[in-house]
Amino acid sequence: MAQPPKKHVIDIADETPVELNIDPTLVEFLILKAGAFDAKVPPVEPDPGSNASDDEGRGILEDYASDQTDTELRDALEGLSDDEAIDLVALFWVGRGDFSRAEWAAARAQAAERTGAPVADFLLDKPQLGEFLAEGMNLLGYTPADGGVS
Repeated sequence: MAQPPKKHVIDIADETPVELNIDPTLVEFLILKAGAFDAKVPPVEPDPGSNASDDEGRGILEDYASDQTDTELRDALEGLSDDEAIDLVALFWVGRGDFSRAEWAAARAQAAERTGAPVADFLLDKPQLGEFLAEGMNLLGYTPADGGVS
């Protein structure tokens, strides 16, 4: 018999605990990957050469075809369960200011009703994805640096 997904609960003083259906460590990974994805710019030089020490760091910021940042982020988003995807979209909306912490249930309900593009396409189309996810986690009482409770 399958175990129900583990819920992560936080308790902020004088607040009702918020339950998450997504592991905070996974959200932290997504925040880091989304930040790297958002920082990418088109390459200045299409073929930077074979010596990474001579590229002045362009390989990190420039979006070369061999860069796996987009693929890793997309794969992680596509691998989310329905409940995890709902929480992630709701976290994004809370972090962006569309919903407050007190409106978490409403944010989840609207995320559950969202139709159209798959979650990866929906979220990768949003500027500042990593920043808004981090802010959403912060507003719910998590510290993005350690995936734990603040």
